[in-house]
Amino acid sequence: MFRYLLLTSFFLLSATAYAQGSHSQNENNQVSISEKNSHSKATAADILSSLKTAVQIKAVNIEPILAGSAELGFLYKTGNTNSADMKTGIDLRFEKDRWLSLLNIDLLIKKADIADADTGELNFETTDKKWSIASQTNYSLDIREKHYIYGNVWYEESEFSSFITQSSVSTGWGRHWYKTNNASLWGDIGPGFKRDQFRATGKEPTKTITSWIIQAQALYIRKLSEHVEFKQSFSAKQAIKTGENSIYKAKTSITTKLISTLQLKFTFTVNYNTDIEDKKKKLDTQTAVTFVYSF
Repeated sequence: MFRYLLLTSFFLLSATAYAQGSHSQNENNQVSISEKNSHSKATAADILSSLKTAVQIKAVNIEPILAGSAELGFLYKTGNTNSADMKTGIDLRFEKDRWLSLLNIDLLIKKADIADADTGELNFETTDKKWSIASQTNYSLDIREKHYIYGNVWYEESEFSSFITQSSVSTGWGRHWYKTNNASLWGDIGPGFKRDQFRATGKEPTKTITSWIIQAQALYIRKLSEHVEFKQSFSAKQAIKTGENSIYKAKTSITTKLISTLQLKFTFTVNYNTDIEDKKKKLDTQTAVTFVYSF
């Protein structure tokens, strides 16, 4: 009897344990299935998120191949005499692969009251003007864009100096010497050819002098803040022969951003010629405040 009860109890306990094990296994299977479903859903979401992130990463802002700016400034005086100065200019930059081309055009016009020789009547006319064009093309010799060869062309007509026209061409080697997130320094040097057309004087007629030169240039740009940029450039056109005219020029500018496409620019320019007529000064300076529109 006791054995029968013991066997019966053992059988019941075994059945109960088996039933609980089966129930626990079913629960585990359900949990595993739910976890798999959860992981499957999470993986799909992650895939979509990663695809979206990849798209966002690929959507990098690419600088335009062609960029430029135009500037304009006025100075107008009234009273006993009327006069007006206007300065305008255009800067263009073209960049593709290893090629970089820069073009700068400047124009300065001065107007004032001029008395008519016969009637003495005052007429508001252009008295002096000056315009110049400078272009340079660089070709990088390496992927890091450290070393480059360049070609430079410059032409100027002026009624403010001893020269009717001045022009030069040059080619040579350059290097991007220094570069950080806030500053850059370029410098290049090479041989060239210069042509100066002198204005006629009481003693001498108009004459043209050509000479071989060594041209050296440097450009330093620094971002002072998010909206302010400092730029300093220097160029020297050194005549090889002693006694011939050499040209040295330095230009300092500070540009402040007013809105996204409009800036206020302060510029100070120094121009020095070593050989000019006696009544003219060798050093010319120009100070200008202009509005600059970028496009």
